[in-house]
Amino acid sequence: MNVLLVIGAIVAFLGVVLGAFGAHALKDKFPEPRYEQIWNTAVQYQMYHALGLILLGILSMDALLGSSSLLSWAGYLMFAGVVFFSGSLYVLSVTGVKKLGAITPIGGLLFLAGWILVFIEVI
Repeated sequence: MNVLLVIGAIVAFLGVVLGAFGAHALKDKFPEPRYEQIWNTAVQYQMYHALGLILLGILSMDALLGSSSLLSWAGYLMFAGVVFFSGSLYVLSVTGVKKLGAITPIGGLLFLAGWILVFIEVI
C-alpha cells in the first residue's frame, strides 16, 4: 500500500469536509467576517497539498520514480505543513486567538521544504 496516496486521500477528504463545514455550519459563527476568508485559505492550502501528497504517491510507484526516501520525506513534510499551517488557521478562525498566527509560518516552511525535496528528487 502506498502510504502517501492514503494520507493524500484522507487529507483531501478532510479538506472537503472542513470546506463544507466552514461554508455551512460556521457561516455566521466566525468572530469577525475576515476569519471566514482565513478558514477558506486553510482549506485551499490543505487541498493543494492533498493533491501534492497524491502526486508523490503516484511518483513513488515503481513504474515512475520508484520508492524514494526524498519523496517520502517530502510527503511527511507536506502532511506536517497541513497540520501546522491549515490547523493553526482553522483554530484561529473559530477562536480569534491571534497568537496562533505565529504557528502558521512553520507550516509554510514545512510546505516549502517538502517541495524542495520533490524538486531535488526529480532533477
